[in-house]
Amino acid sequence: MGLILQSVGFGLVTASVLAVASVGLTLQFGVTNYINFAYGTFLMLAAYLTWTLSVKAHLNFILAAAVACVLMGVIAVGVARTIFKHFVDRQAPLFYLLIVTFGLSLIVSNVIEAIWGPGFETYNLSVGTPLTLGPFSLTPTQLLIMGLAVVLMLGIHFMLTRTVLGKAMRAMSDNRDLAQVSGINTDRITMWTWFITGCLAGLAGIALTVTTVSFGPTSADSFLFVIFAAVILGGIGHPYGAMLGALVLGIITEVSAVVVSSAYKDDIAFVALIVVLLLRPQGLITSRGRA
Repeated sequence: MGLILQSVGFGLVTASVLAVASVGLTLQFGVTNYINFAYGTFLMLAAYLTWTLSVKAHLNFILAAAVACVLMGVIAVGVARTIFKHFVDRQAPLFYLLIVTFGLSLIVSNVIEAIWGPGFETYNLSVGTPLTLGPFSLTPTQLLIMGLAVVLMLGIHFMLTRTVLGKAMRAMSDNRDLAQVSGINTDRITMWTWFITGCLAGLAGIALTVTTVSFGPTSADSFLFVIFAAVILGGIGHPYGAMLGALVLGIITEVSAVVVSSAYKDDIAFVALIVVLLLRPQGLITSRGRA
């Protein structure tokens, strides 16, 4: 029982990383209405940028991570303006955009490998002495990731419910055309959405690679499908659903690693997804509109 409770603690850490990533992906879908398969490579690009700034340029790790996140936001906006905007303006079928995101994923992955090589890297970080909190034993780094995730989720809630930007994003999620004729600058809101989700992808990639210690160009490939699972489980396009889906899958995957085997923990997550969708096809949370 003690081992299972300990795995729940690790599950909360995994859920924290997953929540940041899945909220970014679902916000992007809610506003743009297409799935970005390049999201996983964005996570790894942020990790390598952070590694370069902290290990090679000798910047403080926190500062390096912050700079990398902002850079990912800028890169995401650049990709949206130079690639996706042209397809959207031409009203290209969503299937075409899906293929474009998949192609972009391959391009970014190969760029990462061309610049940093196919080998594994690691940050020069000390994880610290584990702290015992009730049945859980977590390192200061893991606690920091959990705390940061909570603050970000509260920040996302505040943005969506209290700011002009968040309300405009929700309006576009409900009906883009109606939002546009109501005076909302949909292009500007879309670009802000790409920036925010790019920053979230960057932070999730950094947190993921910190918790896994070492990372390579394809380290986020399997995690991307878990992100999609959390988004679908919670209800596609719903940020709060993504948070709940991340919490459920994060705990399930880590507990199953103890009960069954760590080799099957991702498979268990997808089994849970299938079961929930069989009983509730719309996902755990549904509401009018998406974001």
